[in-house]
Amino acid sequence: MTADPSARPRIASVATALPPHRLPQSEVVAHAAETFGGRFRDFERLRPVFENTGIEMRYSVRPFEWFHQPQDWQTRTQAYLDGATALFMDAARQALAAADLPAEAIDTVVTISSTGVATPSLEARAHAALGLRADVRRVPVFGLGCAGGVSGVSLAARLAAADPGSRVLVVAVEICTLAFRSDEMTKSNIVATALFGDGAAAAVLVADGRPGPRVVASGEHLWPDTLGVMGWQIDPLGFGAIFSASIPDLVTERMRPAVAGFLASRDEAVADLGGFAFHPGGTKVVAALEGAFELPAGALDIERDTLRQVGNMSAPTALFVLKRKLEAGLGGRALLAALGPGFTASLVRLDA
Repeated sequence: MTADPSARPRIASVATALPPHRLPQSEVVAHAAETFGGRFRDFERLRPVFENTGIEMRYSVRPFEWFHQPQDWQTRTQAYLDGATALFMDAARQALAAADLPAEAIDTVVTISSTGVATPSLEARAHAALGLRADVRRVPVFGLGCAGGVSGVSLAARLAAADPGSRVLVVAVEICTLAFRSDEMTKSNIVATALFGDGAAAAVLVADGRPGPRVVASGEHLWPDTLGVMGWQIDPLGFGAIFSASIPDLVTERMRPAVAGFLASRDEAVADLGGFAFHPGGTKVVAALEGAFELPAGALDIERDTLRQVGNMSAPTALFVLKRKLEAGLGGRALLAALGPGFTASLVRLDA
């Protein structure tokens, strides 16, 4: 029996949103020097991290001055609730408009966020303003980190496929700048301060016969004994970043075999892929991906340019890349991929 083509989930639209406050990297390093220079003896040794990120601009829900004031869980949480809700609505409205759908046409909302705690969750806070139905199904997801945007598309596609004719809105929103810690004298904190920004991305996935890139498969690969590679540590003041210097080496050694195994389940191989959309975790990670997949020069220019223009926003960043690659003509068999805490690769095979 042949499956109904209309039941195959497709991405009807992808949209992105940024908060109002600009963080030029040149000003960030000046503020960091003011904050850490006289208190953290290793700061000058770590200062080149800011220049080596390849980032020129990032964005924040709060201005520079806010980060020079003492913050605690309450103030950070309020900044998260205000900023994340506004970004959620901005990205969602753009995605709905691009899909030519009203909010009341959405059957399920998947919310991806790991940089704050919200109960009620973000889609409930945005519900009335967006005009979502009273019976909309809500799926808030926490803890996926940088892999969240790709995992969100995967989950949304599965939900759409399970209910042919339905429409699913997935929104990934992260307020990473709330992890900037003036009290934490660690290399991971300096790297987070040099790398992360705030942002949101949304996509509408449908199983109603509309055109768009088709999600043909999705999966994850979690490597054992890697819990300490990436994540949060939590204390009375808020989240603190955990990073391992081994991430680029893990990408070089383990990413391609994981992707090959994922594709093999469909009788496909890496060589069959015609395009990639990766989460650009950092310049070293992008270079490691190029080497691992033997990509030609320029293949990941959009990943590098996204990092340059907006920094690493965690979960939404891969969808920023996907949007630009689709606009640039990404076609054929393609892979959308990101790495996140676990340590996990999240993978989506598209027919774009």
